[in-house]
Amino acid sequence: MNTPLGKYQAYKTPLHRMDPRIKFIAMILFMVSVFLSYGTPYMNLTIYGVILLLLILLSILGRASFFSVFRSLAGLWVMVVFILILNLFFNNNVSGDIAFHIGSLPVYWYTVINVLYIFSRLVLVITISNLFTATTKPMEMTSAIEWLFYPLTLIKIPVHKFAMALSLALRFIPTLQEETERIQKAQASRGIDFKQGKFKDKITSLISLIIPLFMSAFTTSGQLADAMEARGYDPDSKRTKYKTNRFGSVDVFGILFTALYLGAMIYLAVMKYDLYTYLGLVLPALK
Repeated sequence: MNTPLGKYQAYKTPLHRMDPRIKFIAMILFMVSVFLSYGTPYMNLTIYGVILLLLILLSILGRASFFSVFRSLAGLWVMVVFILILNLFFNNNVSGDIAFHIGSLPVYWYTVINVLYIFSRLVLVITISNLFTATTKPMEMTSAIEWLFYPLTLIKIPVHKFAMALSLALRFIPTLQEETERIQKAQASRGIDFKQGKFKDKITSLISLIIPLFMSAFTTSGQLADAMEARGYDPDSKRTKYKTNRFGSVDVFGILFTALYLGAMIYLAVMKYDLYTYLGLVLPALK
């Protein structure tokens, strides 16, 4: 069975045992490294490939469903084509070598690299967040977020409420995904075709999917609110910790690994090495 994107998977791995605060900080730092500039666009894509390989290894270590990311990104190919079209018709200052032609319209390597650049960042960000949510329990997420933003309580900001809302949102993303697939299969068994037909028919079939999904989401949120009230949850009362996080050997290794990774990324971003020029490789000109 395919594991939904972002759903917590209960395994006993080093990533599951790691302190959620360290994982949350590491997630932020990994995302920051994705948006750093490492020199030329070719070097940026190369570094992105290295980061992706590292995330694959971490996903294997944490037994997170890495390929669920690509299954969930299947619908984003429409966005990739849309971005390509925007770059073709609304970027008149593009020059450099031509990659291919669409009819009489030239498509420059700059356009292709720009589309890959955007798509690579999107894949990396989703993969990083999936690795975090797949190895961290929702309540541990709340604890980590609340701990990280604790200084904001000094200026009377209800950090706990925001942390709880964010953790619940992350928790119910895979639930809504499962519910969407269930409703889609139920509607398809009733003769609704989501892939073929005219544009008007597709809009009608989409409405038949969205309305039950919204009703299910409201029902689930109501049941969750009733369950929290039945258990005596009061967002305005003083919070206590049932489980106290303590640092162990896995956490020390996680801190050292994150510090080493961040240092390497900052070094590459500052030095801006051009590996391809050093190797004497001739790549298509972008400008």
